[in-house]
Amino acid sequence: MSEKIKITIDGKECETVAGEYVLNVARANGIFIPAICYLTNCSPTLACRLCLVEADGKQVYACNAKAKDGMSIVTVTENIIKERRAIMEVYDVNHPLECGVCDQSGECELQNYTLEMGVDEQHYAIRDTYRPVKEWNFIHYDSSLCIVCERCVTVCKDMIGDAALKTVPRGGDPLDKSWKEQMPKDAYAMWNKLQKSIIGAVAGEELDCTWCGECISVCPVGALVSEDYHYTTNSWELHKIPASCAHCSATCHLYYEMKHTSIENPEPKIYRVTNEFHYQPLCGAGRFGFDFENREAKKDQEQFNRAVEAFKKADTIRFNSFITNEEALILQKLKEKYGYKLINEDAKVYKKFLDNYAQYSGASLPSADIKDVHKSEFVISVGTALKSDNPRARFAFNNAVKMNKGGGIYFHPIKDPVIEALGKTVVPVYHKPLQEEAVLYFILQEFGYVEKLPKYMQEYLNSFVVTKTKEVEETIKEKVKETVEEKVVDEETGEEKVVTKEVEKLVPKKVKKTVEYQTNRLYEVIGAPEDLKEKLAKVLTKAQKKSLILGEDLYAHPRAQNIAKLAGLIDRFTDFDVMIIPPKTNSLGVALICDLDDEPGEYTIGYNAPGDFVLSALGDGDLDMPALNQQEGTFTNIDKRVVPTNVALPYKGYVLNDIARALGVSDKEYTIEFTEELPQEKGYKPLAFDDLPNEFLNDGTEQRGYVLESQKVNLSRKNIEPIAELPEFNGTVVYRCEPVLQFSPFTNKAHQLTEHAKLYASETFMQENGLQEGDKVNIKRDDINITLEVALDDKIGSGAYIGTFDKSIDVEPFQKGYRFKEVTIQKV
Repeated sequence: MSEKIKITIDGKECETVAGEYVLNVARANGIFIPAICYLTNCSPTLACRLCLVEADGKQVYACNAKAKDGMSIVTVTENIIKERRAIMEVYDVNHPLECGVCDQSGECELQNYTLEMGVDEQHYAIRDTYRPVKEWNFIHYDSSLCIVCERCVTVCKDMIGDAALKTVPRGGDPLDKSWKEQMPKDAYAMWNKLQKSIIGAVAGEELDCTWCGECISVCPVGALVSEDYHYTTNSWELHKIPASCAHCSATCHLYYEMKHTSIENPEPKIYRVTNEFHYQPLCGAGRFGFDFENREAKKDQEQFNRAVEAFKKADTIRFNSFITNEEALILQKLKEKYGYKLINEDAKVYKKFLDNYAQYSGASLPSADIKDVHKSEFVISVGTALKSDNPRARFAFNNAVKMNKGGGIYFHPIKDPVIEALGKTVVPVYHKPLQEEAVLYFILQEFGYVEKLPKYMQEYLNSFVVTKTKEVEETIKEKVKETVEEKVVDEETGEEKVVTKEVEKLVPKKVKKTVEYQTNRLYEVIGAPEDLKEKLAKVLTKAQKKSLILGEDLYAHPRAQNIAKLAGLIDRFTDFDVMIIPPKTNSLGVALICDLDDEPGEYTIGYNAPGDFVLSALGDGDLDMPALNQQEGTFTNIDKRVVPTNVALPYKGYVLNDIARALGVSDKEYTIEFTEELPQEKGYKPLAFDDLPNEFLNDGTEQRGYVLESQKVNLSRKNIEPIAELPEFNGTVVYRCEPVLQFSPFTNKAHQLTEHAKLYASETFMQENGLQEGDKVNIKRDDINITLEVALDDKIGSGAYIGTFDKSIDVEPFQKGYRFKEVTIQKV
């Protein structure tokens, strides 16, 4: 733990930890220090130099100066005022005067700081440089507006992990040397750098990334904006609605930014999504996939009556996890009153996994959250395609590597160049499918306190340690005799003469010999290099905090039960905190709130799922339901946090609570009245929805809802089974996974993200199967054929995958069970 210290800023005593940046200490204590280039949780760049302060009488940059006990900071002096004003004048040199139409106008940091520093005249000038506009997919980049603060470069490298942006030569005129004598020192240095650089794509003309759009969010001016948002509205006209992203279990904090559609159409419209980028990043699905509402819904009493009759007839309700906690509780109450079977495949396997984990960890909930990953010096990921399954977890992995000088291991069957690019201290291990059980045994043996494990487990792990021999070459010193001539003086005659004599010398000699060494057979089983720990030795030596990320590949694995138990042991007998990613938005909430069944009955109500009578928020069922951007309610997310979300768009149809009222299960007018009734025995609190906060504080504290209270669980005394011999896949294997930016039919409904599903293949897979991009193929499994177009995914280095986000394609054979499937593929 870092040492607690106190420093003084402008006479105010501030408590912090040793080594914290002074700028962060100031912000946490409500003290204003101007800064354009710095981003919390990223490395300082010193690009703007506005954060100049005095520390114990010496000028330093607050973004880069680390707090020391007793330090005294002064944020404003006469010289600092001159420097800051000159810096803002320089930023304004040749900046286009188009504030009236600029997308950032009204929330532009260049505008704000120009006014804050009192810049009312310009003392500097230089010939402008042509800087073209570029269209990068979702992103509109106007380089003439760029002030080279480098925030986009920094967030892309230190937080996201794409490292797709960099500074490139600007081609501007050099500064006249006379400016160096006339200007404040820091302003001149900043201008000199600014005149030489501009932001560009690492790949050249085009941007090559995973399209999170975080560069748009952090841009302080109008240089980087959403192409969809560009020139559509003024920022000050928009109304911000705080909510939680509904697409994955990270449920990231975001704002839906709203106003009327047009002069002719008063209906509210989402124009863009923004986020608190200093505290929590957002992926591209959340940023660009915002308009998935069920806009055409309306109340049809006759159809509602049919729905009620269908419920009276039904014995099963099948649903997915794109629902709120409150809706899950309504479904549970319907089960309790009428005996419905509740079927939710993803939440059921996740719940079983958690239950088995709890029996061997002693806690009902996983020990780690995303913040734990951010703070780690060593991270291992198993059973998840991180960049697709949960981008926030991937961002945290990258951030731990970059900011904590950490490292990690990424276990997965599919090669991932994005993960490989996180850094040299991240070692990918690409094992065969079905080897995940062996991977967890490997972690337990290589990183666990084996001597503290139950005796049967110690003996089993020791059985993997074998003695082998190998031939090594080493250099030895060998004694050899050598005859040498030496000149000596004859003692009698005094004459010099040559004599010979033998001497011994040590001569280096290379020899080969056979040596014994111990090795772990699990290295071979999982395909890990034998020098894995040697490669990571430097990182592991200093790593105090470690996190293990487990994902969806494990929950329906043939050995899921045993894998979960191993995860529990890892939590208890290693230094790793364990994070178990919920597979869908509210899988954890559903798993905790609902008593789920294994098999359906004869007549099924489907809620956003197939059934004999379907309730659908996609507008394609028998009765409309609201989408999650049309509801109030809560989710239980990956951080075990109960977070609120709010209504962004109007909804004119029925809700699940209406049906519950008609069936005598609910007497509540609003669904959110169930929030305070969520089951306390599962860790929920009796708090009303309107009492739940949804914000971040200046020091980065997350005040969103509340964190679930993990419950103690009695430890199981049953032995964990040894590794099972599972049959290997022999044919063509495809993976069930969504492409980056897709999570479900709801993301695919958003106008910026809609696409037809394809067979997404690596270049290697296409070569092995004689395929080219654009080919159509029949994919057969379980007597079901689907026809898909082949698309190259250059963000995977092996294999191929199929998504389930496109409802126009029947991918039922791929939705259940282990995510890797053996198939036959034939060109059409």
